[in-house]
Amino acid sequence: MGSQIRRVERSIAGTVPDPRPPDTSPPGTRPKDDGGKPRRDTSQRPRGDVRGIDVSGWQKNVNWQYWWRKGKRFAYVKATEGTGYRNPYFPQQYNGSRNVGMIRGAYHFALPNRSSGAAQAVYFTTHGGGWTRDGKTLPGALDLEWNPYGPACYGKSKAGMRSWIRSFHDTYRARTGRWPVIYTSTSWWNHCVDGGHSFGETVPLWVARYASNVGALPRGWSRYTFWQYSSDPIDQNKFNGKYARLRALANG
Repeated sequence: MGSQIRRVERSIAGTVPDPRPPDTSPPGTRPKDDGGKPRRDTSQRPRGDVRGIDVSGWQKNVNWQYWWRKGKRFAYVKATEGTGYRNPYFPQQYNGSRNVGMIRGAYHFALPNRSSGAAQAVYFTTHGGGWTRDGKTLPGALDLEWNPYGPACYGKSKAGMRSWIRSFHDTYRARTGRWPVIYTSTSWWNHCVDGGHSFGETVPLWVARYASNVGALPRGWSRYTFWQYSSDPIDQNKFNGKYARLRALANG
């Protein structure tokens, strides 16, 4: 998760990237000044200090006790990608994080050019992306980022992308009773989706920005729920609230 965001945002430095494989350096995007005048920092600060990580098949079997001792209290685990990939380490990662006491959820890497949003939501919920009201399961997350395999926006117009996301969103809700979390970066979202949607009214935002503050949020949201702020030595996240609020999110 976030590999394309890490690669792209360093190179674009606040501009829209070309739809081609970006470089591999870490991001360092900063907002531009307006006419050389200093801008007031309006970045949102986390309301708590609940920290977590996210993992995928790249991490293989994870030492969850180690991360628990490091103070991580929640995790997101990649379950699926498109409608043809399942993380072979998902059982160890998903169950292992819960077994040490973490609140955890699953995420799905979207491939909007391969199949419909509804089809991918069904695949995701069938293979680990569901939800239960057990106080330990976060709603599933939809990972939307720069396409690692082709055009940045997967060949879709902004309206087409909004429609695809809506299809996933509605299907996930119908199958689980929860709205999905959306993981994205401000740069990708504003370039490929933009405004003209109501996702901010229902969907918890998980924003990726590797910097000292969250920065501007994607269009359509006024607050964020999770912030992925680093990828060293593993993807690091903060929850925007106290632990009791994280439990409340898990409980629905």
